[in-house]
Amino acid sequence: MAETTSALRMQDITKTFPGVLANDHVTIECNKGEVLGLLGENGAGKTTLMNILYGLYPPDEGQVFIDGKEVSIHSPSEAIENGIGMVHQHFKLVDTLTVIENVILGMPTNKAVLDLAPAREKFKKLCDEYELFVDPDTEVWKLPVGQQQWVEILKALYRDCKVLVLDEPTAAMGIHESHCTMGLLKELRDRGMTQLIISHNLHQVFDLADYIYVMRSGRIMA
Repeated sequence: MAETTSALRMQDITKTFPGVLANDHVTIECNKGEVLGLLGENGAGKTTLMNILYGLYPPDEGQVFIDGKEVSIHSPSEAIENGIGMVHQHFKLVDTLTVIENVILGMPTNKAVLDLAPAREKFKKLCDEYELFVDPDTEVWKLPVGQQQWVEILKALYRDCKVLVLDEPTAAMGIHESHCTMGLLKELRDRGMTQLIISHNLHQVFDLADYIYVMRSGRIMA
């Protein structure tokens, strides 16, 4: 049997909320190393679909496959265990904690006293590798919005994600920060990172994506 190249398949995903059909038997697939763009107007169900993948919502129907194997994802921690990282449009950072404390927050440890030194060193290497320079000991609230987005991306990379989901990754950024972020996403693509990008910026999506899915009223249209 030939080895599958599929990194992710979401098959016949259906999700309803009171009075709203958010996803109606949606099927998407992304191969290893590909970039998939999700387009659609507000309310089309794009973010809902990715929140299901990340374990924030349970699907009413449908299946999720990672590397060809069916998985059940009930929480973000289970998504991370399956190699899925998600960078939300509205950041999930704790403002009063430092960057490095946010990066390791929720990660398992068997130590009674937390030692930040190894985590700080690994984080600095990631910053150097991708040329996104963020002080690991700065409290998050002191960072510009664009750098907070970088922290979210670096946090996913720190946790060795294989599939990276980004919801409007440059919406809150200035020109310089947006340029740096797009350069990072292109480098991740060239290194074989599978990415799913929700964006209203058509130029960015067409520049990055191998395939584009258009969603409307909870369905994939193209």
